[in-house]
Amino acid sequence: MHTPDPRDTLAQRLRDLLAPHRNVREVRMFGLQSFLVDDRLAVGAGRDGDLLVRTDPAEYDELLERGGIPAQMGGDRPMGKGWLTVPSRIIGDEADLAFWLRKGIGSRGIPG
Repeated sequence: MHTPDPRDTLAQRLRDLLAPHRNVREVRMFGLQSFLVDDRLAVGAGRDGDLLVRTDPAEYDELLERGGIPAQMGGDRPMGKGWLTVPSRIIGDEADLAFWLRKGIGSRGIPG
């Protein structure tokens, strides 16, 4: 029996939520299936079904309390306060995934 790939499953859920948006582009980058809205990276689906989210640094601490964790680059280097990883267990519900996707889309006007 074939087990669905967590990244592919999350990517399809993101495609479904992004369907009403106009300028959406999907690319493979940073080992993620990444989604750009208006040519700005908003979110990325990770290999394990975790979500990388571009965030407003002013909301960083609040979003950590909501379950996000500091995003890491290779070598355990932090990506900074504009990026969070959301574990797959937190985004199992469509409303929760939509919340984090809105955060990623909302961050596109933030420099950096």
